[in-house]
Amino acid sequence: MFINNQARFIFKKLWLNQLQSVAIPYLCTPNFWKFMFAVVKIAGQQFRVQKDQTLYVPRVEGAAGDNVSFGEVLLTDTDGKLSVGGDVKATVKAEILGQVQGDKVIAFKMKRRKGFRKKHGHRTQYTKIKVTEIA
Repeated sequence: MFINNQARFIFKKLWLNQLQSVAIPYLCTPNFWKFMFAVVKIAGQQFRVQKDQTLYVPRVEGAAGDNVSFGEVLLTDTDGKLSVGGDVKATVKAEILGQVQGDKVIAFKMKRRKGFRKKHGHRTQYTKIKVTEIA
């Protein structure tokens, strides 16, 4: 514990200086804002995507190797120019890499001293996609 407010103030000042020395060079690097990204809505969930990124999304119909496009783009950022809402005129094109199952989820219900037990389980279906283009 701190002995007095003076020690608390010194510690806080040192901690803030330490944070600033870590955060400022990271944000000021020349290539930090150089990539294009988009926020797209896929099956009711929002994903932040950029070109050549692979991600798992809720199941999308199609076989491995098929191309899909997602038209519901909520936000795009190109070289620091931000487009939001109705101004966005973009689509995200992706390639399906495969269909996979998530981890097993078990819902177990029990009432003690009654002999009541129910065990339900499921595995969520996901699609692995690779973003090929944001146009």
